[in-house]
Amino acid sequence: MTIWQQGELIEVEITDLTDTGDGVGRSGERVVFVPDTVPGDLIQARLLHVKPKFAQAIAKEILQPSPHRVRPNCIVADKCGGCQWQHIDYEFQLQAKHNQVIQALERIGGFVDPPVNQVLAVGDALGYRNKATYPVGKSVTGNLVAGYYQKGSHQIVNLNQCPVQDQRLNVLLREIKQDIQKQGWQPYDENRHTGLIRHLSLRIGRRTGEILLTLVVKQLTIPDIGAIAQEWLDRYPPLVGVMLNLNGDRTNVIFGRDTRCLVGRNFLWEEFAGLKFQVRPDTFFQVYTETAEALLQQIQLELDLSGQENLLDAYCGIGTLTLPLAQQVNHAWGLEVQPEAVEQAKLNAEYNGINNVEFHPGKVEELLPKMNIKPDIVILDPPRKGCDRSVIEALLSSQPKQIVYVSCKVATLARDLKLLCQDGVYKLKLVQPADFFPQTAHVEVAAFLVLSQLDKGY
Repeated sequence: MTIWQQGELIEVEITDLTDTGDGVGRSGERVVFVPDTVPGDLIQARLLHVKPKFAQAIAKEILQPSPHRVRPNCIVADKCGGCQWQHIDYEFQLQAKHNQVIQALERIGGFVDPPVNQVLAVGDALGYRNKATYPVGKSVTGNLVAGYYQKGSHQIVNLNQCPVQDQRLNVLLREIKQDIQKQGWQPYDENRHTGLIRHLSLRIGRRTGEILLTLVVKQLTIPDIGAIAQEWLDRYPPLVGVMLNLNGDRTNVIFGRDTRCLVGRNFLWEEFAGLKFQVRPDTFFQVYTETAEALLQQIQLELDLSGQENLLDAYCGIGTLTLPLAQQVNHAWGLEVQPEAVEQAKLNAEYNGINNVEFHPGKVEELLPKMNIKPDIVILDPPRKGCDRSVIEALLSSQPKQIVYVSCKVATLARDLKLLCQDGVYKLKLVQPADFFPQTAHVEVAAFLVLSQLDKGY
């Protein structure tokens, strides 16, 4: 095997993509990972980190571009860490995500020829994000900057607009940043743990156009903040509320637990699946409203509800899935660790006149084993780390007839599906990927499980 040296230049053809978005090539028996490349690229790569079986590199020169390579829509796409795939044509992005799901289910889940549909994509590949949260800092010249972190660092790439966020948010990104500098409010310095303003967060109702603005701050005492917040509310008619979120800890977590409304209201209205939802700045709501709604429709189609079922929605958030499904079942329960989200879910149920659902705050792994219920259907939508083992064990014990597992990380999904399908208890009926995050390597997936003894030959 040829000995590689750090800094050496090699020629390599890119043949695949990782689940983090990097290109993958081979040189002999070794694998080379190269960001910002596309399968089909022939490149000259400079080796950065060399290991016995693989190396990490950067593309020094593209000798022959892939037919799937396109010009990015963003002028800082090569620096900004917000997107990984703006240089890849969109149809190929969807193919790559489809392959990513299949590979994870085969390699991690142990499934042979898993039943994976093509990736669901119903809207635009740009301008789709209903929420954007930007770290705030200072440039080397002392000017205030806000944007996304540069790839592989905490250096902020300054943005005045972003092609993947709802374009109605761009004016606020540009002008609020200028106002913060004009007021002399110091940006947070994560190394020294000094300064005031940590993040600028914007959220919009795609259907209603209502906008929330939140400053994540190290302390709540900020000169003239009340008057400036009112000025923003008067200046931007779509803006319905200005919030401060307190996060005084040394942490990479963006939001703290304490969110206070300065002016206006602490929620926006959004229309989703024929219902109206209150959405606050610090509670979870899918960033691509239209595709989330399309995935919900696919879930409803696959479940084929009769109206007699009892349904449990674990990790229910503000009831985004619970409430539309509750309209089609006998009774529904929602479990959610964030008390503020449970409060919103109850308000959303009341506002929409849905009275056959109840919500419980707490950790799913603690609540589920104690609940004296036997649901016919369980919806799982856990965070990226997947389900706690006790949740899997509780499901294997209670054996609901159908499970729908929604996940934003296919590796942990595949791990948990393997546990649920072990010993033939459940059969994997269908897997539906959905593109909630165009221009990135992330993919949302809904997996449909049916109790094997009830399987009708799916």
